[in-house]
Amino acid sequence: MSIHRTAIVEDGAVLGDGCVIHAHAHVTRHCVLGDGVVVHPGAVIGGDPQDLSFDPQLATFVRIGARSVLREHVTINRASKAGLATELGADCYLMTASHLGHDCQVADRVIMANAVLLAGHVHVGERAFIGGAAAVHQFVRIGEGVMLGGLARITRDIPPFTMAAERDELVGLNVVGLRRRGLKGTVVAELKAAFRTVCGPIGNPRELAAGALASGSFQSAESRRFLEFFAGGRRGFLRVRGAGDPAGGGAD
Repeated sequence: MSIHRTAIVEDGAVLGDGCVIHAHAHVTRHCVLGDGVVVHPGAVIGGDPQDLSFDPQLATFVRIGARSVLREHVTINRASKAGLATELGADCYLMTASHLGHDCQVADRVIMANAVLLAGHVHVGERAFIGGAAAVHQFVRIGEGVMLGGLARITRDIPPFTMAAERDELVGLNVVGLRRRGLKGTVVAELKAAFRTVCGPIGNPRELAAGALASGSFQSAESRRFLEFFAGGRRGFLRVRGAGDPAGGGAD
């Protein structure tokens, strides 16, 4: 473990083996850091929620998974309800000045580029990539394997394995990302079919996804996770707006 002499690590913070806390970083007593977490200069981890109704006396937490890297001036606020934690998974990389609001739940291997802003209660699935200066509304869910473009403004849920950009614009499937994960062609084809079934401009996505699951036509774990995503949430879903093949999502 390495803690720079100008860093602040409050009494009660829990740091795993091999953590590195750089100069002028601040880790509050509300934090639990896994093995090998790196916190760069100016980061503040475990600060109070930006919620005017919050009681600072509440015991709430931040939990960071092993080997995650928090670059300069990253801020992660602790949870807003007693006993709960804002959570960042393992092997994540948060670039300079990115922000996790209170009660966010971010899964493993997520990358957030510079100045990304996640409001409170946002959920992010594993292997998602969020482009620079993207801003995400509270309670939004970003699915597994999503690629979100820089400067995007997102107020609705983004289905797994897709690409999104601009103001709530669903672009298509993240086909390049799927292939880089080594998924078989049959799995990609099922995901394309599921996407076309649910994410077009017509119909209720929840009902369409439930019907697709009930049909038994989708057998891969990935296509079923895609369809099951539509059973949850409270913000509504991004939909394809343009013409053409909405499931293309990248070069073949």
